[in-house]
Amino acid sequence: MSHLEEVQVAALPPERFEEVLEAPQWQMLDEANRVARDIFRGRTIWNVNSTAVGGGVAEMLQSLLAYARGAGVDTRWLVIEGEPDFFALTKRLHHHLHGSKGDGGPLGAAEHELYDRVTNANAAAMRDVLRPGDIVLLHDPQTAGMAASLKDTGGHLLWRSHIGLDTPNDAVRDAWDFLLPYVTQAEAFIFTRRAYVPPQLAGADVSIIPPSIDVFAQKNQEMTDAQVRSILMTSRILEGTPPGEPTYVHHDGRSDHVRRHAVMDEDVRLTADDPLVVQVSRWDPLKDPIGVMRGFAEHIAPAAPAARLLLAGPSPEGVTDDPEGALVLEQVRAERLALPAEVRARVHLASLPMTDRSENAAIVNAVQRHATVVVQKSLAEGFGLTVAEAMWKRRAVVAPRLGGIEDQIQDGVNGVLLDDATDLAAFGAAVVGLLEDPRRAALIGDAAHERVRSQFLGSRHLIQYLALFGRLVRGDGHRPPR
Repeated sequence: MSHLEEVQVAALPPERFEEVLEAPQWQMLDEANRVARDIFRGRTIWNVNSTAVGGGVAEMLQSLLAYARGAGVDTRWLVIEGEPDFFALTKRLHHHLHGSKGDGGPLGAAEHELYDRVTNANAAAMRDVLRPGDIVLLHDPQTAGMAASLKDTGGHLLWRSHIGLDTPNDAVRDAWDFLLPYVTQAEAFIFTRRAYVPPQLAGADVSIIPPSIDVFAQKNQEMTDAQVRSILMTSRILEGTPPGEPTYVHHDGRSDHVRRHAVMDEDVRLTADDPLVVQVSRWDPLKDPIGVMRGFAEHIAPAAPAARLLLAGPSPEGVTDDPEGALVLEQVRAERLALPAEVRARVHLASLPMTDRSENAAIVNAVQRHATVVVQKSLAEGFGLTVAEAMWKRRAVVAPRLGGIEDQIQDGVNGVLLDDATDLAAFGAAVVGLLEDPRRAALIGDAAHERVRSQFLGSRHLIQYLALFGRLVRGDGHRPPR
C-alpha cells in the first residue's frame, strides 16, 4: 500500500486477563467481547498512527489490537509515511500541545502545504482498502490531516489525541488553530483527560479514555531477580557475569534471549548492589532529563552518597517520528560531562537498542524492576505510561502533579507527587526520603501495583473502545454483509 505500512499484529486470547482481574472485571470484558463479535462482524477497525516502534501509542496499539483480534474482531494497524520535514512539523505540534514552542518554527501557510501534501497522500492510499461500515481511528497530530479525505468512505471516522495540557497557553492555542480545520472533519473524538479538550469541540461527540498498559507484554511481564540481572549484565548496563540466561517470553509463549548491548555513557560501571534512581523516557526536552541530572547532582548525590542515577532511553535512530532525539541525547551527554568528576562517576546514560522491539521492551522491564526509585520528572505529560509501568512493578514513583500522572498517583499512598516539576530541591528531597526509608518505599510500591490493576489495564481500555465503536455502529443503520 503506497505511503502506508501495515503492521502485522498477532491474535492473543483475551482470556488471559482472567489471571489478573477481579471476577466482575473479567465478566465485563468477556461480555464486551461477545457483543463486539456480533456488532463488528463484516467490519474492519483501522488504527492509523506515525510509528510502529517507540513511544506509548505504538505499545498500546500492539497490545490492544492483539486482544481485539483474539476476541474475533477484525482490527488492523497502518503507519503513515512522511518525509523528515513533515515529522519535524508534527513534533513541533506535539510540543505546542504540551505548552512549549518546541523548535520555535512557524505554523503558517508553508507548513499547512507540507502537512496537506503528506496526509492527503496517505489518505489516498488508505481509501483503496476501506469498505462502507469500517471504523477508522486516527491517532494524534500526525494523522489528523487525513480526516477530510476519508470522511465520505461510508464508515465511521474518529480522531484520538493522546497529549494535552491542563491549562492551555498561547502555544497550545496556536496548535489548535492549526489542527482544528482537520480534526473537525471527524465524527467523534477521544481524549485522555477532559481538560485536554479544546473549547471549539464543546458539544461534539467526545469520549474520555485514559491509556493503559499490557501487563503480559515483554515490558511488564513478571521476571525473577536472576532474569533481571542477567538481562542487565548481558546488555552491559550492569557490570558482572550473568547469573543465568537473559530470557524473556513473547506473547505466543516463545522464550527468547536479550543479545544486544546498550550504548553506555559512564565513567565507572554500575554494579548490581548500587542503589539506583532511574528515569526511562524518550530523549525529549519535555521529559527533562537534564533537570533530573541536575536534581541528582545538587540534591540527591550529597544526601545519599551510595546512590547512582541511570537515564535510559531508546537509541534515537530507532524512533523514526522523533527527529529531536539525537540532538537531545547529545545535550544530555554534554551536561553530564560538565558535572564535577565525583558526581559524574555516579551518573549513567543508557541508549537502549531498538533493532528488536521485544528485546528493547525486555531491557526496559529489567531496568525498571532493578530500580530502587523510579522518577518521571516531566515538564508536561499527557499521561505517562512509564509511570503506570513502574507502578505495576511495585516501584515507588516520584513525579510532578500534572496531566495524566495526577490521575495515576495518589500522593503518599501509591507514589509521591511534586507540586512543581522545576523545584529541584523538592524533587531531591522526595527521592532521598524513599531511598532512606525502604519500608515506606515498599508499601507505596505494593499500593501502586493495586492501583494499576484496578484502573489502568488494557481490559478497561478495550471495554471503553468497544462500547464507543458499538454506539456509533448501532446508530448508522448499515449492516455489512456477513
